[in-house]
Amino acid sequence: MTTDWSEGQRHIANVDPKLAALMERIGPCTMGRPGLSIFYSLARSIVYQQLAGKAAAAIMARVDALFGEGPCAAEHIAEASEEKLRGAGLSQAKMLALKDLAAKALDGTLPTEDEMCSMRDEEIIERVTKVRGIGRWTVEMLLMFRLCRPNVLPTDDYGVRKGIQLLYGMRELPTKEQMLRRGKKWHPWRSVASWYMWRVLELPENQKRRTSAKRTAKKSKTTAQRKAGKNKTSKTAASGFAKTRSTKKTRARKTGGSTTS
Repeated sequence: MTTDWSEGQRHIANVDPKLAALMERIGPCTMGRPGLSIFYSLARSIVYQQLAGKAAAAIMARVDALFGEGPCAAEHIAEASEEKLRGAGLSQAKMLALKDLAAKALDGTLPTEDEMCSMRDEEIIERVTKVRGIGRWTVEMLLMFRLCRPNVLPTDDYGVRKGIQLLYGMRELPTKEQMLRRGKKWHPWRSVASWYMWRVLELPENQKRRTSAKRTAKKSKTTAQRKAGKNKTSKTAASGFAKTRSTKKTRARKTGGSTTS
């Protein structure tokens, strides 16, 4: 199901001309509400941490398959042995994080979706980050994409920071303070603005810029490696020359001769 963000788009268009132009180009915000439980949404976030999408999806599918058809539940994870979970491809750290998530879901530390409906964003962040392996950013994504909270600004998200830098022509990535100041005009629809910042990176001109930057970085790395290789060769040659001179001098002293080369 997709939430209607048109009210937020109208507000932002009235207060931010550059973002208004971007929205005109991109089209409506389609930030949706996937039909996943709170537990499963967070479990999925844990599994996907620091992994490519395909690899993470394969592991998540194997975890689900341990318990039959459909997404795994907190009861499944709590009752499963550590060896069984590790056998699905989970690292030790992620297995322990899933175990802790399940335990906190069952003992009430993790709020239910109904409970979250009456909680402020910061209250949810404080409660959910008590789970091992879950930080603020993960909960902010839950707030935006699962709970559809309208006023989240993930200041630690690289994509949002980079989008702001490109859209507003900043020389450096914005600091947290700069983002919060800019976000004041988007209030209370900062989630919508953040969603559009991710879209900035997908624009054709920025895709080309990223490709060019990668090529430049790769070329610079290759050049540096070549220089390092040449320096190493030069040092080796110099060391060899010094050893040769030292050997000649030693022989000359023993024979009473001299060396000039």
